Amino acid sequence: MFKGLGGLGNIASLMRNAHGITDKLEEVSEQLKVKRATGSAGGGMVAVEVNGHGQVLGVTIDAALVEKNELEMIQDLLPAAINEASSKAKQMHVDAMKEVTGGFSLPGLDDMIERYTSHGESGPDNPDDPAVQ
Repeated sequence: MFKGLGGLGNIASLMRNAHGITDKLEEVSEQLKVKRATGSAGGGMVAVEVNGHGQVLGVTIDAALVEKNELEMIQDLLPAAINEASSKAKQMHVDAMKEVTGGFSLPGLDDMIERYTSHGESGPDNPDDPAVQ
């Protein structure tokens, strides 16, 4: 029916399956709630566990840091561990979304995913990102 229209046939198929995609998105969301990712810093002295949505579930701090009253080191290591865990969770989310869309790419989707998963200055969690403002 859509032969010769290139990517338009894929868009039409996507539109026909929109309801099914919504169901899949809800299923993926539930799966991400139970998936886990861990980030660590300081050679594992601080570890953070998050779910696939990036919600922090637990923090582990090496007892030696606490015993030595290394508050400044803990304050330095904790954000690094959180950022690593968050990055892994974002990648899980992106991978899950690619499965739902069957690898179908919408214009700008790859750029958005790159911003979302980047470790740099841009992304949805950075208020300085022009895409967020």
